[in-house]
Amino acid sequence: MSKSDYLKLADAIAAEIADGTLKPGDRLPPQRSFAYNRAIAVSTASRVYAELLRRGLVVGEVGRGTFISGEARRGVAAPGEPHGSRIDLEFNYPILPEQTALIVKSLGGLDNPAALDAALRQATSIGTPAVRGAAAAYLSQGAWSPSPEQLVFTGNGRQSLAAALAAVVPTGGRCGVEALTYPFIKSIAARLGISLVPLAVDADGLRPDAVQRAHREAQLSAIYVQPAVQNPLGMTMSPARRTDLLRVVEALALPVIEDNVYGFLDDQPPLAALAPDSCIVIDSLSKKVAPGLTLGFIASPPRLRESVAASVRSGGWTASGFAFAAAQRMLGDGTVAELARLKRIDARARQRLAADRLAGFDIQANEKCYHLWLTLPAQWRSQAFVAAAARRDIALTPSSTFAVSPGHAPNAVRLALASPAMDQLDMGLSTLAAMLNGGEDDFDSTE
Repeated sequence: MSKSDYLKLADAIAAEIADGTLKPGDRLPPQRSFAYNRAIAVSTASRVYAELLRRGLVVGEVGRGTFISGEARRGVAAPGEPHGSRIDLEFNYPILPEQTALIVKSLGGLDNPAALDAALRQATSIGTPAVRGAAAAYLSQGAWSPSPEQLVFTGNGRQSLAAALAAVVPTGGRCGVEALTYPFIKSIAARLGISLVPLAVDADGLRPDAVQRAHREAQLSAIYVQPAVQNPLGMTMSPARRTDLLRVVEALALPVIEDNVYGFLDDQPPLAALAPDSCIVIDSLSKKVAPGLTLGFIASPPRLRESVAASVRSGGWTASGFAFAAAQRMLGDGTVAELARLKRIDARARQRLAADRLAGFDIQANEKCYHLWLTLPAQWRSQAFVAAAARRDIALTPSSTFAVSPGHAPNAVRLALASPAMDQLDMGLSTLAAMLNGGEDDFDSTE
């Protein structure tokens, strides 16, 4: 069978997905059965399935098979944008009832003509001495206290991640990441021409032996890791694991891109406290303040700062002057710190509610964070569960969104607890509990 023939078969499956014949959560037959039914070689069937995986139309669940993706209609494997579900357990945007008043108070006077004129001027990747000082003071955590001169700024956390990756991983290079990780790194790496290498984790976090093994197989240029409140699994790396991991990466001379966006929910300082010359710490204001008012931070070792700043400039990721002006005020007067304190309290309350409503189910949770990992019972598949929840106006994220290797997603979903009001969260969790007690046949698309 020619290349065009296997692509025609993939196109035929894609058409059945597009017209609704195949729905999110539907299971494709095993490749041998598919090959027999279509009178083709098993190797050709394998190429068809690989092409569907590449397009993001299907996902593989370990030990269960290949399923139509919940994102198949959009043709992408990464999360899209919030889509107006009544109960959003997909995106983590913590917004407290009292936070708008705190922000308004902090930004008072920014509408003064002189202040506004300054805020609307062109900004640079390194900001101003005043904003660098305010940011360095706020970012300091435990034994880690970055110098203002280490800081580079972007418009948001994703841009900070992209700039850090571009600065230390060349096009065609390999970056090690946790096997289940922040999903947007996949699309960022693809645009930069970087290959992501999935690395094993356990209850203590990223495994140092996995880093060593991957580097032996083919040299890594860097690793990307979330040591505090990992997304999606929620764990915070233990002190012993931090020491062991840093011993390995320093021996291999690997830069560490350390994502500390959720670090404000925990008390552990960044890895950079132990290895300041190896770690590039990225952070942002979006979770601490609001998604519509953000600024990205990159604290890099002095030897890498100019490379990082050049990456920000060449990527067009420089923050706006207004973002700098707003951040300087909110960081300087304690507003960001107060919002972070209130959100730590809020996250714990939401985790207590989730633990109560989902008691008896297989959840992996950190009482300090805004998300949890739910391993589904045997009668459910992750894609089908997400689709059934969507029919009840509840948005969830399937495990495949976080899996670096598309065919190796566990049968699980992530629940983001931050966005709904508490009564909505209660309702959504109670609905999911009822679904978990039933099965796919009880919650099919014909209801």
